[in-house]
Amino acid sequence: MRFFLTGLNHRTAPVELRERLAFDAAALPAALRELRRRQGILEGLILSTCNRVEVAVTAEEEADCDAWVVEFLKCSRQVADIEPYLYRFEGREAIRHVFRVAASLDSMVVGEPQILGQLKQAYAVAKAEGAVNGFLETVLTRAFSVAKRVRSETDIGQSAVSVSYAAVELAREIFGSLAGKRVMLIGAGKMSELAARHLRRVGATHVYVTNRTRERAEQMARMFDGIIVDYPAFPAALPEADIVITSSAAPHYILRRDDMKRVIEARRNRPMFVIDIAVPRNVEPGVNELDNVFLYDIDDLNAVIQQNLQSRQAEAQQAEQIIQEEVDRLMMRLEMRQVTPTIVSLQEQLEQIRQGELQRVRGKLGALTPQQEEAIEALTRGIINKVAHGPICEMRRAAGHPHGLHVVETIRRVFRLDN
Repeated sequence: MRFFLTGLNHRTAPVELRERLAFDAAALPAALRELRRRQGILEGLILSTCNRVEVAVTAEEEADCDAWVVEFLKCSRQVADIEPYLYRFEGREAIRHVFRVAASLDSMVVGEPQILGQLKQAYAVAKAEGAVNGFLETVLTRAFSVAKRVRSETDIGQSAVSVSYAAVELAREIFGSLAGKRVMLIGAGKMSELAARHLRRVGATHVYVTNRTRERAEQMARMFDGIIVDYPAFPAALPEADIVITSSAAPHYILRRDDMKRVIEARRNRPMFVIDIAVPRNVEPGVNELDNVFLYDIDDLNAVIQQNLQSRQAEAQQAEQIIQEEVDRLMMRLEMRQVTPTIVSLQEQLEQIRQGELQRVRGKLGALTPQQEEAIEALTRGIINKVAHGPICEMRRAAGHPHGLHVVETIRRVFRLDN
């Protein structure tokens, strides 16, 4: 049996090609059935995300499954000339790649957690279709455990690497707990929406929304069960907000130093966190000079992100060591799974030979005393054990190494175990 993985990702292929090769969720069951239609394919899995499309299969030794998978991708997605963008892994390297994907070491943003959920979903679909039920299932379930170990033994997923989540981390540094904090969104852009989602998830309660276009403010308010504030009136509502996120498209400052001085006085100097993610900026930089007002713009947030990315890369080195350990462990287990039946077969065959030879000569020996019977048993067993010792030690030594299966196959042929 052989294990292959063929695919492309954000590093090897442009987004236009990835979009054309992607499988939507509804198409996956039929695609898996078509993939396994090829004679010799034993198991199959399709992982399709915005950043990667990968097909993993197990196949019989003589099956040309690599060429079949490429042809399958071309025909099912009606895309030609994809070979220059593909990567291919087999055996140990394919296992290592699956482990790295599950642990988010192969992601565009190292440490992002979404890919593990996407891989689990791909596994669930393949399992429901009966497409994974042996070797590939072993690899995938082990990959999920490896990803959990990487998360628990490293800090690879702890630091924020998105603008929206970096804003939340900074807010936590200022307030400690965000439970019960009030948020005002000035402008209803995508990044402010994401930041608000993170803030609500960690405990922020009321969300005030204001926007030049009321329709968009209403949409955003519905997302968060928020309160709409008329755009001209939002300065008067600012003292109610602990956290302000601005993403207005206004070409000038909409919050100036004097405005915010009055706001912080109305708040009786309770701390206020202002996140300006607009370009051009919405908030006059001098606001940061006021006591108890903490202003961060997009450059500040990006600086935090870059620092955190460096931290994740350092953690990734430790994670790579974990991956190597886990690959070695699984390879040893898989090779021993191949070795053990051969050892048993060798021992059984040699025992049959011993018994057959004893039966053949027993009539010539005449009546034997119990002591003589015991001596013959010990002698013949000792000979058989010495014959078996070398091959068994060699197979156990080779287990876990790339050439291990070849050693096993050679011994099977020498002793004619397949017969």
